[in-house]
Amino acid sequence: MRVGYVLKSYPRLSQTFIVNELLAHEAAGLSIEILSLRPPRDEPRHAGVARVRAPVHYLAGADACAVGLADARAALLALRPRAAAALAAAEGEPEVEVFQALQVARIALEHGFEHLHAHFGNVAAAVARLAAAFSGLPYSFTAHAIDIFHRKVQPDILRRKLSDAAAVVTVSEFNLHWLRERYGEAAGAVRRIYNGLDMAEFAFASPLDRPPLILAVGRLVEKKGFADLVDACAVLARRGCRFSCLIVGDGPQEQALRERIGELGLAGYVQLAGLRTQEAVKRLIRSAACVAAPCVVGEDGDMDGLPTVILETFALGTPCVATDVTGIPEVLRDAETGLMVPQRSPAVLADALARLIGDGALRVRLAGAARSLVEREFDIHRNAARIRVLFGHRLEAE
Repeated sequence: MRVGYVLKSYPRLSQTFIVNELLAHEAAGLSIEILSLRPPRDEPRHAGVARVRAPVHYLAGADACAVGLADARAALLALRPRAAAALAAAEGEPEVEVFQALQVARIALEHGFEHLHAHFGNVAAAVARLAAAFSGLPYSFTAHAIDIFHRKVQPDILRRKLSDAAAVVTVSEFNLHWLRERYGEAAGAVRRIYNGLDMAEFAFASPLDRPPLILAVGRLVEKKGFADLVDACAVLARRGCRFSCLIVGDGPQEQALRERIGELGLAGYVQLAGLRTQEAVKRLIRSAACVAAPCVVGEDGDMDGLPTVILETFALGTPCVATDVTGIPEVLRDAETGLMVPQRSPAVLADALARLIGDGALRVRLAGAARSLVEREFDIHRNAARIRVLFGHRLEAE
């Protein structure tokens, strides 16, 4: 079977879950080609990207649309005259999405694709949906977080994507119930399949003897809750706790976080470390006493589905403190696989961080249970196999 993966931009440093999935599919013998709507960002790349064998097609975008649209339409009709009806039905759709869908459909027909799959229910799913109609192929997509929760999501458009898809994957039970409650029958094809890890690449190490390092990893955006983490560090500093905190990532809140660190006199405690590759992040996780994931529901409605860094932290043997947001309680069970705190509660977060920094036995107990959970439910080879079943349109009951 040959599947085209439609992605907004490939590769992305923050999307290790896509690389994990691609590698697992290829290990199982699935033939994949990647169709990227945007060129890659100028950022470091994970080592796993080099192991992905799938060729990447970078599509012409808005700059070429005015002069290229007619030729793209003609090229598709030469391959599939029956596409004329679908092209007529696409009148009124965003022109750039139609242009890129025409390119995807042409490549799909020329290369013998049998299925199209997109990650995120936004522009990638929009292009995949149109390309499926133009080519006569089925399509599916994976819904994550910003693509279903953000206030800019247009319900009528998402409903149409859900209805037209042969299958839809989402990454947590929370997401599944959210979509079914809001979209009803249109979300009937949605299945929960967790993101996964290749456990062979995540060697467990006991957290018994660790320096008092608090680590946080993610985009510097409101929903990650890093402002609360900085405030929690101020609480720890006032208590005289010995610790350091490293926040890895970049994003629009970087300057605000720097200013907050300065205002609170935390320059000697908290450092913004910028972007790091997955390999570097794994080394940092192994060296930390704990990882903090103080996620919140943002003012824009956005929230995390289930942060991959929590799974990686569990797999590597480092305990985690996180909030009770979206799908996080599905994996982080308070006092069993980690410590749970309410969102936007820096003092409570500080209490939990202090517990983990000061109690090696607690770290060991939580880490062992967390590793066992990841091995049971988040093995990428098992979970990717479930996605391949959906590519064959044989929907399995949960």
